[in-house]
Amino acid sequence: MQAINMRKQSGFTLVEIAIVLVIIGLLLGGVLKGQELITQAKIKNVANDLNGLTAAVYSYQDRYKRLPGDDPGANRWSIAGAAIAPPATAGSNVIDGQYQSTTNTDESRLFWAELRMAGFVAGATDTLANAASQPINAAGGIVGVQNGALGLAGTVICSGSLPAKIAQAIDSQFDDGNMLTGTLRGQLETTPPTAVAAAALAAGTTGYIDNGTNLYTVCKNL
Repeated sequence: MQAINMRKQSGFTLVEIAIVLVIIGLLLGGVLKGQELITQAKIKNVANDLNGLTAAVYSYQDRYKRLPGDDPGANRWSIAGAAIAPPATAGSNVIDGQYQSTTNTDESRLFWAELRMAGFVAGATDTLANAASQPINAAGGIVGVQNGALGLAGTVICSGSLPAKIAQAIDSQFDDGNMLTGTLRGQLETTPPTAVAAAALAAGTTGYIDNGTNLYTVCKNL
């Protein structure tokens, strides 16, 4: 009688599969938790930027009795061998120029140069272009100042290219969480950095939408 060879089939047991699923779950949980920690750190950094800049402006005003960027006495400093040249409008207590300006002689850019020369903000001062450049926030957008934005009057600080989750958290931390109202307001960006509207946005404007692609600029009063 011819013997029949039986080949034993190997495979994963239910216990082994369960262990693998648990490990995958732990790894996914760790990744998601890590992403949440990174997001929270960015929110904290953006908030610190806004608070720190307000303190820097008040310190400058306390020392020089002028608003940085609008200081007619800024020629006390020289950059690359040339004195800073305050514009003719300096001393009006109004910062001319938009927060995303690339013109070094705009008051919204001289704002940074004067704060850096006074030692209240970190950054290179070897050239006027470097001294006047807007700093970058934790989300990779620029931080800038201008006069009035989104219905807010006076000098405002704007921080751009913020994902919806970060913008919403900043709005809730400083204000009411509504991008259309309060002392901190937001605007959807198109091509960053987007100019910020002077007037308040229409009441029907959609709020912060976290779709993975939307970026927002938030502005608040000093």
